[in-house]
Amino acid sequence: MVTHVPAEAEGDERGALLAFVEAQRGAIRRSVLGLTEQQTASRPSVSELSLSGLVKHVAETELNWLRMAQQRPNEKQRTEETWGDSFRLVDDESLEDMLAFWGSVAAETAEFIRAVPSLNDTFPLPEAPWFPKEGRVSMRWLMIHLVEEIGRHAGHADIIRESLDGKTAFDLVALEYGENGAG
Repeated sequence: MVTHVPAEAEGDERGALLAFVEAQRGAIRRSVLGLTEQQTASRPSVSELSLSGLVKHVAETELNWLRMAQQRPNEKQRTEETWGDSFRLVDDESLEDMLAFWGSVAAETAEFIRAVPSLNDTFPLPEAPWFPKEGRVSMRWLMIHLVEEIGRHAGHADIIRESLDGKTAFDLVALEYGENGAG
């Protein structure tokens, strides 16, 4: 799980963007290290957010943006009625399943971005009050947006994790690398 994003190889803008997205993914994945399924599903504040719910949400959100960029139907498309289920595990879903699902989405995102002819290529935005009418965005915009979206939720995950057991992002990096993280 990336903690430092190295400088890109000269001219490898795609690699740089993918590395920044992966760094944010790593922050969220680290937030669940060493916790039980029950702990990751807990909500230690008045917010409805949980760590496992955040993992599920960012995985589904990344898939949604990927499918828009590919101009393919999203097999996990949410409706107004099921929107809340994107923030919590339901039925027989597990954190392990969500992490594996997100890993497959991440791999597909990387493969897609590496294969598009140009980061300047665009795709249409869906109709929504918060998007411009008939708006389009580039593949570069998509990747920057994923850094923003996942990074925002990585911050949420930091707060939730610290509320659960006092472990900070630095403690979790140490835990990931097998060092004795103070917490």
